Amino acid sequence: MPPPLDLDQLKTFVAIAETGSFTRAADLVHKTQSAVSMQMRRLEERVGKALFARDGRASKPTEDGERLLAYARRMMRLNDETLAAFDEAELTGRVRLGTPDDYADRFLPEILARFAHSNPRAEVTVVCAPTPLLVEAMRAGELDVAIITHVREKGPAELIRREPLLWVGSQRHAAHELDPLPLALGRPTCDWRRAALDGLERVGRRHRLLYVSWNSTAVGAAVLSGLAVSVLPESALRQGMRVLGETDGFPRLPPVDIGLLRGRVKNPVADALAGHIVSSLDNLSTGFGRAAE
Repeated sequence: MPPPLDLDQLKTFVAIAETGSFTRAADLVHKTQSAVSMQMRRLEERVGKALFARDGRASKPTEDGERLLAYARRMMRLNDETLAAFDEAELTGRVRLGTPDDYADRFLPEILARFAHSNPRAEVTVVCAPTPLLVEAMRAGELDVAIITHVREKGPAELIRREPLLWVGSQRHAAHELDPLPLALGRPTCDWRRAALDGLERVGRRHRLLYVSWNSTAVGAAVLSGLAVSVLPESALRQGMRVLGETDGFPRLPPVDIGLLRGRVKNPVADALAGHIVSSLDNLSTGFGRAAE
């Protein structure tokens, strides 16, 4: 039976893949650059594949490196959860998490399940609200952690995921062929709404706002019933939705940046939850993906 992979080597491997640099990774894992290089040579010998290639000044994972990266992250996550399960000094306390409901259905199940498994005595309060309200709540100290749709105007945030923003309609209806185009979008402060309207204006397509709501369930209902077309990030696609593209007369939209806000007051429970959020979203596959077309 072959010997198991070295978790310390995998930790260094992940650090290099995420920073794009042996030097920066060495700082993260508290090793010398020569020690990091030696670890990677041994790991490549162990798996029998080249794991990194040079891309300018950066070190980029090869195709085999990308395959190993997915396994390495899962192994590191399982290691952390195993240790946490036997940690007598497990975290206790309360953490307040905010998220738009656009993300809640897709992201929260895995995040909360993993966090609860590692920290069974911690209490999580979840607040679903639009990004502008979440930003205000964070500034007022009413939340400890918030997942937001990130744009620069809303202030600094940690970028944790990027997805395409897509036009969506119903698979069983043809609202996308109507003139003017009926739309179901968010409130005037919604960045996705502005992107959609700007795009339609740019290509000169006539449209009208038929439904306006901050609630993603209400917007999704209007789409699935065939009453309107909307825009959603890829992970928020639902069964029965059809992705509409340029061949259908729809312009390209800017990507969705998902950010993480952390409170200014030190909170170990909030820090632990933030770590689970970053890890979960980094490894989460997109909803139904383009299969929803």
